[in-house]
Amino acid sequence: MNAPPVYLHALGMINALGGDLDAIVPALAAARAPGMAHAHTGIGEAFVGSVLAPLDLAPPASLARYDCRNNRLLLAALAQIAPAIEAARERYDAHRIGVVLGTSTSGIEAAEAAFVYQAQAGDLPANFNYRQMEIGTAAPFAAAALGLHGPAYTISTACTSSAKAFVSARRLLQLQLCDAVVVGGVDSLCELTVQGFASLESTSTVRSNPMSRNRCGINIGEGAAVFLMSRDESAVRLAGAGESSDAHHISAPDPQGIGGELALREALADAGVAPSAIGYVNLHATATRKNDQMEANLMARVFTDGVATSGTKPLTGHQLGAAGATELGFAWLTLAHENVALPRHLWDGEADPALPALELVESEQFLPRGRGTQYVMSNSFAFGGSNVSLILGR
Repeated sequence: MNAPPVYLHALGMINALGGDLDAIVPALAAARAPGMAHAHTGIGEAFVGSVLAPLDLAPPASLARYDCRNNRLLLAALAQIAPAIEAARERYDAHRIGVVLGTSTSGIEAAEAAFVYQAQAGDLPANFNYRQMEIGTAAPFAAAALGLHGPAYTISTACTSSAKAFVSARRLLQLQLCDAVVVGGVDSLCELTVQGFASLESTSTVRSNPMSRNRCGINIGEGAAVFLMSRDESAVRLAGAGESSDAHHISAPDPQGIGGELALREALADAGVAPSAIGYVNLHATATRKNDQMEANLMARVFTDGVATSGTKPLTGHQLGAAGATELGFAWLTLAHENVALPRHLWDGEADPALPALELVESEQFLPRGRGTQYVMSNSFAFGGSNVSLILGR
């Protein structure tokens, strides 16, 4: 028996582009991100993607012990889809709605601030609770804040965390374990990730420059992106998903991109479409030497006739655990709204002659609107050789 299709209904988002979709959509179209800027860290200068919007929404008093920047980012995104969640609760009951989220930082930023305070004052702050930095708390916290009682769990697989959350959420729906799922990801800036990636010589002190001959590393970013997913038919469905693990190296991709290619081809097979059916691909495009080389080569092998592509991390920073959900959100916008252009590829325009040429979106461009289903893809690759490709259909 064929598994039932699942659909993505409502999107909430916050990142360096803006505090909600009303701010993010025009900023994305103009390729202007107010939150992308230089910052001072414990090891010197960095270029990061910060959320500038106020995070005024705090957890309810019963969950005050979970109050940290990561969870406030999450609450800000969830508030944007609150009407859709409430409608699902009224239709299905809170026990039939699950929560699956990806993260890689949780509340580590709160712990860092607490330890600085402890070094100066001798004791941890009275309002600090170690649960803020437990990696698994994001989804249970969201479920408690929303009053949902279905399955709630967090996925943490570095930069594929929130992309894998969509595969897991779809599985809950197809197995009839849930009737709706809140799915997405969240990550907040912290010294651990900024300094950690700097120690790997993977960060850039200027805006990242994906696919350029001059690319020199990533910018760490923060943000949250969440959807409501269900079996109820709507305009955009999760048409295909592919996962693989090549385990080539703990922090470097397989140079040939064999595992990544497996994920792309599995997603295409799952969706039942040929590469030529895909109208746009959001690249992982971290702007590191090795990742871009791997991804450009596998894209050239899979899409032999070419496809419109862009990497959006210069506009958000690399949000790590929230990157997959955010970039799938950008792809979703191009399908859900006819007036939303494909995200531009922001770079210096100097192609790397060692890489196969890709069809990078450098000016205003829209998905062609014709008869039949339209498809877009989003790729995510992570430490340890974790690879995910997701396909949306309209």
